[in-house]
Amino acid sequence: MREGSPAKQNILKRNPVSSFVLSNLGVLIGLLVLCLILTFATDFFLTGKNLLTVLRQICINVLLAFGMTFVLIVGGIDLTVGSVVGASGVAVVMLIEAGFPIPAAILCALLLGAVIGLINGAIIAYTGMPAFIVTLSMQGVVRGLAYIITDGRSVASSDKVFTKLGNSYLWGIPLPIYIVAVVMIVISIILYQTRFGRRMYAIGGNPVAAKYTGIKTKGIVVKVYIISAVLSALAGVILASRMYSGQPTAGQGYESDAIAAAVLGGTSFTGGIGTIGCTLVGALVIGILSNGLNLLHISSYVQMVIKGIVIILAVGIDLFKNRNKEN
Repeated sequence: MREGSPAKQNILKRNPVSSFVLSNLGVLIGLLVLCLILTFATDFFLTGKNLLTVLRQICINVLLAFGMTFVLIVGGIDLTVGSVVGASGVAVVMLIEAGFPIPAAILCALLLGAVIGLINGAIIAYTGMPAFIVTLSMQGVVRGLAYIITDGRSVASSDKVFTKLGNSYLWGIPLPIYIVAVVMIVISIILYQTRFGRRMYAIGGNPVAAKYTGIKTKGIVVKVYIISAVLSALAGVILASRMYSGQPTAGQGYESDAIAAAVLGGTSFTGGIGTIGCTLVGALVIGILSNGLNLLHISSYVQMVIKGIVIILAVGIDLFKNRNKEN
């Protein structure tokens, strides 16, 4: 947002809603235009049932995008999120079918995500290897292990209590939406109300300066990747519940949607910039776009092309804004 008079800036600080709208005016207008187009182009988009379907469908991407936002803020990237979705889904279903209590099985799946995040973060922070290379390699490792454990087959869940997690409703609203809301509150507190969150922004803005001010940058980077992987594992648990099975193929390509949601929401690829609320808006754009393309019976192959173009445009706009700031 461009600088204005001190009076205007004070008003925006006192009114976070106005600040949010003005700082994300472009993507909000794009979201509104997209909704208007789909309303007139289809007969079912603006129905209550379809809107609830959209909200339930984006829950997975929202969780992944939240984790991706944390990683991008510190100047990294996490390409393992889709693989963690598949591996955690397989793990939780296999444990439940083996007789583990549901809470214990879910906890183990989240711990699996934490271990993967720990490995990612430790390699990146303590070796200096590029995050892209590390997470791309781990993407194959995690996905391959999921295939090995299941022999490439899906694992069906016979536990009706577990499958209700992703398919049941509470007061007419899908249960996963409540889970996402709780997660959003928790990670927002972490990002905006703690020293850890402020240090994340400092590292992403200028890692060298952050290090010289006494911030333990390596430890924070490791924790950020753990958070991202745990959120991905939670998404995998919910997805496995929705699909009544753990599938090693689950989550393929989800990292691109997560990146698109974060960047569309204003998170910078160069680090130091990003908010949870804006990422949620970006996820809504991606979710509504996917839903609209399905309602219009657009081929999945064409959808891949469209989403790829969206990501390129979003990253290009981000780089353009950063260059203008430097000039």
